[in-house]
Amino acid sequence: MAGKNLDPSSSPRALLGAELRVARERAGLSQAELGEPLFVSGSFIGQLEAGTRRMHIEFARQIDDILNTNGFFVRNCGALAKSKYPNHFAEAAEAEAEAKTIREYAPLALPGMLQTEAYAREVFLAYQPTAVEELITELVTNRLDRAKLLSDPTTPLLWCVLDEAVLRRIVGSRAVMAEALRHIAALIRTRRIFVQVLPFSAGAHSSMGGTLKLMTFEDAPPLAYVQGNAIGVLLDDPATVARHTLTYDLLTANALSPRKSLALIESVAEDYEHDQHA
Repeated sequence: MAGKNLDPSSSPRALLGAELRVARERAGLSQAELGEPLFVSGSFIGQLEAGTRRMHIEFARQIDDILNTNGFFVRNCGALAKSKYPNHFAEAAEAEAEAKTIREYAPLALPGMLQTEAYAREVFLAYQPTAVEELITELVTNRLDRAKLLSDPTTPLLWCVLDEAVLRRIVGSRAVMAEALRHIAALIRTRRIFVQVLPFSAGAHSSMGGTLKLMTFEDAPPLAYVQGNAIGVLLDDPATVARHTLTYDLLTANALSPRKSLALIESVAEDYEHDQHA
């Protein structure tokens, strides 16, 4: 293992994770035993091995020492450090690509994976009003690339709860909003995604603190991701993930049914279309 580097063009996280599993088992250690000197859980090691979490350089150094792998993991961490996403979101975006199911609550804006080009552009311009055009174009392109996950007809299963404020806040213009909502309605009608709207009439609810994303995987423990302004945290503690799962379940219980949600989304889109023509 020590003499050969990984090919970064072929899913470096998955390859590095597979090599970690081989090295750990060769050393006769369980996931929990390897995690103990790193001060992480066994489930965290499992996520590294499954490729759902990125291995950071500080962990790579310690793993090389513990497993006596002659710097293999440090050398190959470079491929993992490169990401087209902001640092606070990079790990979550990489985990999305491996997820079997994604459940997301969006309180203020449409989820990135569901945004149209025009909507995404307006969002990035609002975040960075002085950015050069090349940067805005790059950010929009990267966001649209995430949406390609939905090109698979079944995986990942995407279930979103949208606060009604997401529908009512005009991002860009009424034309931009109409196009964005029609795009979501089309995905719903083709049965590619599930969407529920949490109406204003629901009042106080379980996730008034902000956004929430839950991800499950084929062969790794689930993850929760919470995000604020230019900050995000990926969580793997089972009790914490379970608490956020309950939060999401309560959101769906208080939201409109998928059928009523679709009707509302299309009604609001129609209103925007009518307003722009008027």
